Amino acid sequence: MTLEILTPEKKLYSGEVYGVQLPGVDGKFEVLDKHAPLVSALGKGNIKILTSKTATEQYTINSGFVEVLNNKATVLVEGALEA
Repeated sequence: MTLEILTPEKKLYSGEVYGVQLPGVDGKFEVLDKHAPLVSALGKGNIKILTSKTATEQYTINSGFVEVLNNKATVLVEGALEA
């Protein structure tokens, strides 16, 4: 699955991933390879990028949105810090 994390200022992350864990407004959820199409609002919390089954990267966000379509997840956030 391809993942892009974008802010108004720059592209934070772009690459192939195993999956991503996201802070939804009603709780955390995970998007894995070949996930069904989805659009969701994100709340305050951590984005955990699963680059493989054991390796991860994390970013802390305040809010944003995610769109999953055609095995690509695009995360739009209003500012993020690498955790």
